[in-house]
Formats: sequence, C-alpha cells, structure tokens
Amino acid sequence: MNIQMIGTGSAFAKKYDNNNALIEVPGFKLLVDCGITLPKALHETNRSFDELDAVLISHIHGDHVGGLEEYAFQMMFLYGKKPVLYIASSLVEPLWEQTLRGGLTQGPLQSIDDFFEVRRLEEGVEHELHPGLTVRLLQTEHIVGKNSYSFIFNQHFFYSADMKFSQALLEQLVENGVNTIFHDCQLIAPGVVHACLDELLTLPEPLQEKVWLMHYGDTMENYIGHTGKMRFVQQREIYTV
Repeated sequence: MNIQMIGTGSAFAKKYDNNNALIEVPGFKLLVDCGITLPKALHETNRSFDELDAVLISHIHGDHVGGLEEYAFQMMFLYGKKPVLYIASSLVEPLWEQTLRGGLTQGPLQSIDDFFEVRRLEEGVEHELHPGLTVRLLQTEHIVGKNSYSFIFNQHFFYSADMKFSQALLEQLVENGVNTIFHDCQLIAPGVVHACLDELLTLPEPLQEKVWLMHYGDTMENYIGHTGKMRFVQQREIYTV
C-alpha cells in the first residue's frame, strides 16, 4: 500500500496543513481523516473528492473532521454521489450531533445517513475495506471523555490518531507484527494530549527506527537532526509501507 500525507501538520499548523492522509491500493483510494484544511490541500495535489472511494475518521476534532461538510456537499451537488464514511460506531452520533448537524441539515435531509453511506466499524475487529486493505481500530488515549481511534492497516502499519505517549503500546504493536509506525508528535514539551518529541526520544533505538513523525508544528525544520533514529514524514511525499 502507498500512503501520501496530504498534510502533516498539527491542529494549529499553517505551513503543513492538517494531518490527513491518502492511502492507496490497486483500485481503491482511502482518505484518512478530513480536517479543516483538507479540501484546499487536496486541491493542491491535483485531486478531487470524486476520486476518493471512502473516508476513515479517527476522532471528531476539527483538524480531523472539519472538511467533512464540504466533502458531503461537493459529492451531493457536484457529483451526485453519497460518499462512503468508515467510522467507529461510538463516533457516529457525536460526529453528527456535535459537529455536522448544524451545517448539513436542510429540508428532508436530517441525518448523517442522508449525506454519507455510513459503515460502522467495531474496535478490535479486522475489517476488509477493499481487497489488499484491512484496518483494525484501536482506541488510544487522547482527551478524557472523547473517544479516539488509531489504526492498524494490513496488520503491519500503525497510524496513530492524536494520542498520548505509550511506550508499552508501541512495544506491544511491534511484538505483534507492526513494522512501520506513523506517530503524531508535538515538538514542544510537555505533551499533555499528544506524545511529544522528548517522550518519543526515550524509546529504545530499535523501536525508534520504525517510527515516522507526523502531526508536527510549523517549526519542524528546526528539529531535523534532533529526532534520534526517528524521521519526519514529509508532506505530499508518497511512501510504500
């Protein structure tokens, strides 16, 4: 599978756009999260919403779902299609009631199912999204009282949502076959609701070698060469994992 980060930045990043990804296997394009900056960033890669086969959502913060309203409206009014939305069952109601309902509802269109083909996913279950692409949701700690799910793709690629630092979890993932980790990284300590660089640098070097850093701030260049064995994911570059 190939992954291209449409954006690699944090919620406040302006230079790097929100941390959203495009995963591609033959015959299938999956958008991972759809943040506030995603519509513009997707356009800058010469892609359109109509090219996407589905979107997968990790949690309901704006830098991960703020572009869903435009996605829904473009697909409805420009392309006459209902986009496929993969999402944890526990997030469906809060996504609609707390985020999308105010902007999307009109006339008889009064539910999330009027705008998306909603495919509810259960945590811990291996779901085949398309031949050659599976995902398993793993609930990871971010904000107290708000569910957030990281993803294990094809049993070997871990893609974090926004999550607090957990060496034990990363070690367990590697023991179970994960060989590539794309991890959110707050550059400045302390990491309150994100893993910060200082924490990630405490990982053993063999584990660091599997870690790529994303969801960083606009000062990322100042930290090049100061990330141990870890590397920064570069915006718009395509990686095979």
